[in-house]
Amino acid sequence: MHFERVSAVARLLAVTICSALLALQAAPAHAQQGASQYSVQEIVDAGHGFFGSTSGGLAKVVENAFAQYGLPNGYILGQEGSGAFIAGLTYGEGQLYTKNAGQHPVFWQGPSLGIDYGGQGTRTMMLVYNLPSVPNLYQRYGGVSGSAFVVAGVGMTALRNGDVTVVPIRTGLGARLGVNVGYLKFTQAPTWNPF
Repeated sequence: MHFERVSAVARLLAVTICSALLALQAAPAHAQQGASQYSVQEIVDAGHGFFGSTSGGLAKVVENAFAQYGLPNGYILGQEGSGAFIAGLTYGEGQLYTKNAGQHPVFWQGPSLGIDYGGQGTRTMMLVYNLPSVPNLYQRYGGVSGSAFVVAGVGMTALRNGDVTVVPIRTGLGARLGVNVGYLKFTQAPTWNPF
């Protein structure tokens, strides 16, 4: 009887130790994942520094993006120009920032088609979600630009390719009205070919 009680205590102790060891092994992976992502405050601070005085609605738009998509593991700061008369084109360039892979230049271009007229030049911040590695960014991302969330002159759309989501946040000069469907193609080097 005494032996059975000691055996049960030994089993319970062994299970507890194994559970603790498994938790310790899992903890660094979880901490590393969180360490590679950006907080709302980090993104808002980077945006305020980049957008300057025109960023009145930036915090609200960023909070909306975080509420919908969670914590990004990268972001892009850049500039773009676009114009449209039914069919349109967009060209941009910037810098990709990541916590675990450093900074990388990035270029984007893309066509659009729809009920869309005008032109604009914008400063752009793009939040990047679920990016497994920098080379995975260089693809085409599709979305509907007319589904923008806009606060105080700052607008947000969402583009997707597989599990990777890119959320452009734009503010700038110009007038462009309408709804369009298109995509952005991200490249490592500038190109005039939007396709």
